[in-house]
Amino acid sequence: MGVESVLHPSLIVPVGHVEPVPRRVRGIVDGHVVFDTRRALYVWEWAGYPQYCVPRDDLVEASLMDDDRTEHLGAGPARRHSLRVRDAVREGAAWVWHDGAPEAVRGTVRFRWSALDAWLEEDEPVYVHPRSPYARVDALRSSSRVRVEIDGVVLADAPHCVKLFETGLPTRYYLDRAHINWPLLRRTDHVTQCPYKGTTSGYWSFDGGTGPHEDILWAYDFPTVQASRIAGLAAFYNEYVDLYVDGTLLPRPTGTPGVPARAGGRRG
Repeated sequence: MGVESVLHPSLIVPVGHVEPVPRRVRGIVDGHVVFDTRRALYVWEWAGYPQYCVPRDDLVEASLMDDDRTEHLGAGPARRHSLRVRDAVREGAAWVWHDGAPEAVRGTVRFRWSALDAWLEEDEPVYVHPRSPYARVDALRSSSRVRVEIDGVVLADAPHCVKLFETGLPTRYYLDRAHINWPLLRRTDHVTQCPYKGTTSGYWSFDGGTGPHEDILWAYDFPTVQASRIAGLAAFYNEYVDLYVDGTLLPRPTGTPGVPARAGGRRG
């Protein structure tokens, strides 16, 4: 049968790439519609995922105020603006792409994600950033046995799992909670969001003999429909534990996009 592969498809979209968004996209601030567009564009400022670019004419209950400042985003220069929505002003909330940016997006608006209270694709919320049309997330049931250790202490030993394959990331191994050694774990208040899987319902840490190992385990109790097979299961960061699959110790991934030097990063 061979040894579990630790290789995975890499991110391939070049910086500056532009594509149309075939979906209605809306942004909300304080319950007011900032923009409502069916003409958005994706632009890749880095290889991992795109941002939305919105035609300025599609602003609804909002206006932009020029901050008199040009900044260089990943795909080129853009003029920074503040956002006014009724009586509220959100400083530095948007950029209008300038000469030197990809021609298709010049004059369109790129909003800072956190400057808006909510983003919608059609009538569904979007978290963290737009979902890339070039990324896949597949959750497959597997009979592979998974054992997780830190410093020789067994934290989980599961006879089966759900393997989650996400473009650009190592395989994640989601385990039934019955096979996790919960008395050894400490729940934390950490919460992360993923545009493909939703909002986590819990994170846990392990206090081992060599010190604390923070936020190494997470769960999605109510994931997106596309990732429904991981509902109620929990996964460890491959980067921070000794993970055995079918008896073979997997090498720890390094330099995973979106995963910081400590556990508990944005992308699980």
